[in-house]
Amino acid sequence: MGTSVSIFPATGVILMFFMRLLLLLVGLCLWQLENHGRADDLCQAETPDKPHIVMLVAEREYETMQSLRNFAGDQEKFYRTTIVVEDPNDRNRLIGLDSLQTADLLLVSVRRRTLPKEQLDLIRRFISRGKPVIGIRTASHAFSLRNKKPPEGRADWKNFDQTVFGGNYTNHHGNDLQVEIGFADAELNHTIVTGIDAMLRYSSTSSLYRVSPLMPGTKVLLRGQVEGHPAEPIAWTFKRADGGKSFYTSLGNTEDFEGKVLPVLLANAIAWGLSK
Repeated sequence: MGTSVSIFPATGVILMFFMRLLLLLVGLCLWQLENHGRADDLCQAETPDKPHIVMLVAEREYETMQSLRNFAGDQEKFYRTTIVVEDPNDRNRLIGLDSLQTADLLLVSVRRRTLPKEQLDLIRRFISRGKPVIGIRTASHAFSLRNKKPPEGRADWKNFDQTVFGGNYTNHHGNDLQVEIGFADAELNHTIVTGIDAMLRYSSTSSLYRVSPLMPGTKVLLRGQVEGHPAEPIAWTFKRADGGKSFYTSLGNTEDFEGKVLPVLLANAIAWGLSK
């Protein structure tokens, strides 16, 4: 009489092994959440990543490094942010620019830097893919020198303002003139100005940039005016030739970041830029 062998005990052992493995993985996820305030990739396998924002910060006039760090902290539950900074030993070289390879949106706060060609080419390629771009204050003259050629081995982008933001920066009014901020009537309901009360009066201590006339394809959202001079656009959107969309504002000093206009504009512009 032959001896029969049951496969069920072996199957039970295998099932028990996988049950224990599953419990171990769940326990690991809970430990990560309790001790680190986040779950690692293993726990988030089916959870979409937060959009990745890369901020280029290379200016020493308006202290936007600290302002944007604070702003990024306020937005961290919505976005993952990488701040790319200037090399402390070379103001015309950026550290961490490779992060653009995984970026969903670029924010620029740079003033008159001429970068190594390969770095500027990386920025050009990112923008040419139709990715959203936001610029504040000195981004209008981010990669060009005033009436000078770039040093040997460095590259400039003279029409960056016109090509990427649809702007036309030429200079600015006096620093001692307070800017009164008002809506462009046709864009009172634009998503970027949601949360800014059109019935209230707002002002800025950032000197008013001379940017008129803007390029075709721009939509002015806010205007600024100083006494004795015509109003100038201070916030607008732009549909670029590569199909991408941009937002720019000439606001950007420390007081602007502490006020009730700029933080709202930036938060709304990021959401607008990332929307399909």
